[in-house]
Amino acid sequence: MTQRRMIVPQGMEAIVERFRYAPGVLVGDTLYVSGQVGRDESLAVIEDRERQFERCFLNIGKVLDAAGFGFADIVELESWFLDFPADLPLFMQVKDRFIKGPVYPTWTGFGVAAFSMPGIVCEVKVTAIRGGGAS
Repeated sequence: MTQRRMIVPQGMEAIVERFRYAPGVLVGDTLYVSGQVGRDESLAVIEDRERQFERCFLNIGKVLDAAGFGFADIVELESWFLDFPADLPLFMQVKDRFIKGPVYPTWTGFGVAAFSMPGIVCEVKVTAIRGGGAS
């Protein structure tokens, strides 16, 4: 049986303690990263949209790194937006700083009515496979 291991990067302990979910779960060579939002380690939401999008990816990067993965290992990306599709152009600019080709992950985007905390405008979830990136 494949072992599951919870991935909790330094600075994300409050997520587990307060909300009772894992930032990431590693199963074999596959890492499932919970939806990350633009908030800092104290769980304060970043107000500026561009910085909030950046923080989503920085938080994803922390989970990837804690499990020994990188952005190139991402094979699937899902994103949810409060203002969809208006936020897509700015989001794509930020995403492209972190997700590089030539092999891109699959990507699905959704518009939603609300998030779990006031001020959140986007949430991003990824699945990564060790060595899943472009060769």
